[in-house]
Amino acid sequence: MNKWIRGTNATVLSIAVIGIFIILTIFLHSLKGFQVDLTKNKNFTLSEQTVTSLKNLNQDVHVIAFTNSGDGNEFITRQVTDMITEYKKQSSKITYDEYDMLKQPSMAKQYGVDQGGTLVFEIGGKKQNINFYELFVGQQDGSYTFSGEEKFTQAITSLTSTEKHTVYLLSGHQEYPLTAMTILKSSLEAANYVVKDLNLYVAGKIPDDAQMLMLLGPQNDLNDKEEELIQAYLKDKGKIYLALGFNKDMATKWKNIDAIMKTYGIVDQHAIAIETKQTSLYDPLTIIPDYGSHEITNKLSSNNLVTMLSLAASLNADESAPDYTQSLLLKTTDKAYGETDINLLAQSKTKQDATDVKGPLNLGYAIANKDNKPKAIILGGSTFVLDQDIQNQGNKDFAMNSIGWLQEQKDQITIRPRQGDAFQQAMITPSQANTIFLLTIVFLPLLFLVIGGLIWWRRRRG
Repeated sequence: MNKWIRGTNATVLSIAVIGIFIILTIFLHSLKGFQVDLTKNKNFTLSEQTVTSLKNLNQDVHVIAFTNSGDGNEFITRQVTDMITEYKKQSSKITYDEYDMLKQPSMAKQYGVDQGGTLVFEIGGKKQNINFYELFVGQQDGSYTFSGEEKFTQAITSLTSTEKHTVYLLSGHQEYPLTAMTILKSSLEAANYVVKDLNLYVAGKIPDDAQMLMLLGPQNDLNDKEEELIQAYLKDKGKIYLALGFNKDMATKWKNIDAIMKTYGIVDQHAIAIETKQTSLYDPLTIIPDYGSHEITNKLSSNNLVTMLSLAASLNADESAPDYTQSLLLKTTDKAYGETDINLLAQSKTKQDATDVKGPLNLGYAIANKDNKPKAIILGGSTFVLDQDIQNQGNKDFAMNSIGWLQEQKDQITIRPRQGDAFQQAMITPSQANTIFLLTIVFLPLLFLVIGGLIWWRRRRG
């Protein structure tokens, strides 16, 4: 009798557990859009910029995926379709179709797509193609990262925005060349900026369509005529994004760049920031500054995304420009100091003395005029815009947010999509694949079944 009761209880309990599992599954399935992202870097959660862009969509976006069933890249196709599914959850304006180029070659020919797979975004009569190979960035160790969200959101932004902003990058003073800032350039173009080069020696004037000048990493000073042209441009409706470079003679020979900063009440202290609290990852010349309270940096701070600067000059604000407001963006800890003897930096003999600037040091300001309109961004360092650094932490977001603020593009002050974790492809032989199949699908289930049967038989015999 006791055995019968125990058996009945076990059966009822098993049925109850299965029933609860079924009911819970049905309930969760009924919650449309419900999901929990438990990954460390939130790989399956769309960024703030993407969610905002999709919520503000007022046009239908037709997305067409052209796949190739004969190339064996089912995993790549699944990555793409899974990402599009997340976009559709956020906006009913997104529609999606998929065509196999081998089975429907006429459609592929109509759109002129790449045989390796192509995604087509259509809004009205406008189209933008993204080849599948553009969505995956290879790493030196053979792994790759998926940048689908970044590319998809850029395509939608590019097709829906009608406003263009023309910015000119000054050259001729050993600034960073565009070839060293390809990621920044492509990010600006995706946000509907027109990026052009401007050498004032050649042009002789600042073009009428210039909405902003950018001076990134100059190693030499402007000449007197250039400074005069830029000052005249800034007195009107002009804006400037100035991120200092490094030159050991800047304390004595940078009078014209200093004059432009002085216009906005910013003083270059000609001292290079050194962080004495050195970590194993970075040297003392690489600064991870604290953020000031400003709309450019608030979202970066709340998302724990840091900005990194190297060879950054210490700045200070004074009251010599009463028509402008200087808002602090970046500052060091009080442990840092500014080395004024720049010649010692090359000799690695720096040591804080009485002539150095005591921390905390100020490294960046946002400048607004008396009408609270953005006028300038002035930063003590510029290495964060380079290709090798811009993808680190919040560097790209800080660069794009500060440019967006200066151009009064509030929708560009956000947290952008990040590349996913690196995937490593494992190459296995057919025999290895068969072994894995037999072990996981055949042998292990049979093993558990046999063990379960033996336990049941022993209990039955009492």
